[in-house]
Amino acid sequence: MKARSERPLRELVDILQRAHAGELGAYLAYRGHARSLADPNEASEVLAIAGEEVDHRERVGRMLADLGKRPRPFREGLFYGIGFLLGGLCRFTGWLAPMYGAGLLERGNIEEYERAAGLAIVAGRFDFAPDLLRMAEAEWEHERYFRAKVLSRVSFLPLWTAPPPRESIKPTLPRSFTRRARARSSHLEPDPSALLPASWRGTAR
Repeated sequence: MKARSERPLRELVDILQRAHAGELGAYLAYRGHARSLADPNEASEVLAIAGEEVDHRERVGRMLADLGKRPRPFREGLFYGIGFLLGGLCRFTGWLAPMYGAGLLERGNIEEYERAAGLAIVAGRFDFAPDLLRMAEAEWEHERYFRAKVLSRVSFLPLWTAPPPRESIKPTLPRSFTRRARARSSHLEPDPSALLPASWRGTAR
């Protein structure tokens, strides 16, 4: 029973460790991407997005520290290499490929932070959820930016699935966190998700 109750926390830590490394890779890739752009306005916009990824990395790092956990060195090194490589390749791949790849990446990041918020609630760290959802909203804006850039040049290219509207962002609760599980635990402690705004309560997926 204890192992089952600790599972959401383990999964949350794993997502945060992945996100911490992934944000480093994203920053390095976007920095190289910005340097490859001929349009100074586009370069400035991509650099601003890179700066937001650094901010996300710092926030995630604080959450890990609060949980008594650390980033995984191997994963950090791996994503450093990936980000550095992709950033360098932007000079040779042309304008479209980095814009497309960035939009596809950001689409996945939205769901990753929504899932992290749901796990935080189930694990009893509801204090993490609002910040994780704010990061999901930022990733939504990033995806919108890169999607618009791709469509401004190539309208016939099939794109990744568009995310739902920004206002629909909310925690993604694990399937195992059912109404019955909530009812069984309600006599032991309050449902932590009830302390969040109603629009952020989440859905089970």
